[in-house]
Amino acid sequence: MTIGSGSHTYEHVEDWGKLPEGMGWGYVGGVLTDSQDRVYAFNGRNAEHPVQVLDRDGSFLYEWDPDVTRDPHGVFINSQDQIHLMDRDGHYGLKCTTNGEVLLTLGTRDQPAEKDGGQPFNRPTRIVAAPNGELFISDGYGNSRIHRYSADGKHLASWGEAGTEQGQFNLPHSLWLDRHGLLWVCDRQNLRIQVFTQDGEFVRMMTDLARPGDLFIDDDDVVYVAEMDGRVSIFTYDGRLITSWGGEERTLEPGKFFAPHAMWVDSHGDIYVGEVNEAQRIQKFARKG
Repeated sequence: MTIGSGSHTYEHVEDWGKLPEGMGWGYVGGVLTDSQDRVYAFNGRNAEHPVQVLDRDGSFLYEWDPDVTRDPHGVFINSQDQIHLMDRDGHYGLKCTTNGEVLLTLGTRDQPAEKDGGQPFNRPTRIVAAPNGELFISDGYGNSRIHRYSADGKHLASWGEAGTEQGQFNLPHSLWLDRHGLLWVCDRQNLRIQVFTQDGEFVRMMTDLARPGDLFIDDDDVVYVAEMDGRVSIFTYDGRLITSWGGEERTLEPGKFFAPHAMWVDSHGDIYVGEVNEAQRIQKFARKG
């Protein structure tokens, strides 16, 4: 199945991901690839196998100790192959090696902050790292906040509140720091992406999205968005649509989508989409164009 258009044409890779007998996917809350294009699946909601690692062809390599994280949600990897994740229902964040060794912990496991109180964390959703090591976290299910941390884990600042105006959120579900230093936030239930400076100053927004759940921005400033209502879309940096697929109806049909929750683009330009709810799978789309 070929989808997309022009330089963003992709071939759906059927039956990608060869897990050992008896091992299945969970709610794929996050997906990423490292410098070797190994693929990491982060399965939430107390999955039996929270973190699975495969090569780019889909062969299983290894998994993390399940005690490291039980509800991994939004994930990121920096240029040193250090993996950052937020454990949503555990209310904490981690920086880890590719084998799951914990290097830094943010927050206290299983001790949520007051709901809607503005302090970190209450069911956080995603984390990204800046080139200088600073961390930005969307605290989305129990708060409507963005938190900023130093590289060594000190809380520096927070902004945001519940609402529909600029700088307000209805479930900030994911975020990305682009190469120009701007922070993009998937304001999922407001059907938009808001863009800010690192100090929380509003810059602009993209609207009329189908519940944007995750995004990835590549080195060419191309913006990839996973939309929970069954669609993946690709945009220029200024918000013009390049191509999209899915969206006609939520389906388990291969190559289409039921609930895209996570996405990543590897060094070859291939797209990995993790799904939740009834889907519970990763789909790979190999770039042709």
